Amino acid sequence: MFSNYLIGLREGLEASLVVCILIAYLVRTGRRDALKPIWTGIGIAVVIALGFGCVLEFGSQELTFKAQEALGGSLSILAVGLVTWMVFWMRRTARHLKSELHGRLDAALMAGTGALVATAFLAVGREGLETALFVWASVHAASDGSPRALIGAALGLATAVFLGWLFYRGALKINLAKFFTWTGGMLVVVAAGVLAYGIHDLQEADWIPGLRDLAFDISNTIPPDSWYGMLLKGVFNFQPDPTVLQVTVWALYLVPTLAVFLAPVGFASGKGKVKVTDEQGSRGSQPSNAS
Repeated sequence: MFSNYLIGLREGLEASLVVCILIAYLVRTGRRDALKPIWTGIGIAVVIALGFGCVLEFGSQELTFKAQEALGGSLSILAVGLVTWMVFWMRRTARHLKSELHGRLDAALMAGTGALVATAFLAVGREGLETALFVWASVHAASDGSPRALIGAALGLATAVFLGWLFYRGALKINLAKFFTWTGGMLVVVAAGVLAYGIHDLQEADWIPGLRDLAFDISNTIPPDSWYGMLLKGVFNFQPDPTVLQVTVWALYLVPTLAVFLAPVGFASGKGKVKVTDEQGSRGSQPSNAS
C-alpha cells in the first residue's frame, strides 16, 4: 500500500504543480475565459488515465496464464523505463518548467480553444498514464489484488491535490527540490523490485529460458505470508526466493541508477523556483523539480 501511495503522491503532485502554474498564469493575465478549456483538457486526461488502468486490469484477466505473465512482465519493464526517464527528466528540466509552460500557454491562447484543451491534456495526461501503468505494475508485482493497493494510490493522489491547492494559495512552503529527490530515490527502489518481478514474469512465460536457478531461498526466515514478509513485499516488492537473473537485473539497475540520481546536481542559488499567484495576488515561492 505504501509503494502505491508514494507513486500516487509523487506523480499527482507533479501534475498538481503543472495545473497550478497554468491556472495562476491565466488568472494573473486576466484570461479567466480560458479556464474552462483548461479544466476540460484536465478532465479528459483523468478519464483516459482511469480508462487505461481499467483496460490493463480487466483486459489482462481474459488472457491465458502465459499470456498474462508475458504481458505483465513486458509492461512492468516499460513502466520502470518510463518512471526512470521521468525522474531524470524532471531533474534536468525543472528550472525551466514555468517558462516552458507559459510559452506553451501563450501559443495556445493565440491558437484558440482546441489548443488550450490540448495543452492541458498533454501537460496532465502523461502523468496520468504513467501513474496508471506504474500502479498496475506495482500491484501486479506485489501480487496484491486487495482494495488496499488502489486505496493507497487514491490516498496519494488526494494528498497531492490537497498539497497542490495549498501551494496555489501560498499556504504551504516546503523544499520541493529535496522532496522530489527523496521520493524519486524511493521510487527507484520500488522500480527495481518491479523490474525484478517483471523478469520473473517473463521467465514464467518462457520468454527468458536461462538463469532460472534460485539465487537464495529465505522463505523460512521471512515467510511470504508473515506480516513483515507482506510489508517487504508491498513496499519493496521483495521476494524471498528470487532467481539468479532477478537478483542480477535488480542489482544492475538499482545500484548505478540510484547513485547517478542522488549525485549532486549543483543548482545555482535562487534557481529552480516556482511562483504561484492566486486570485488575490498572493505568491508562494517554491523550489520546483516537477515534471
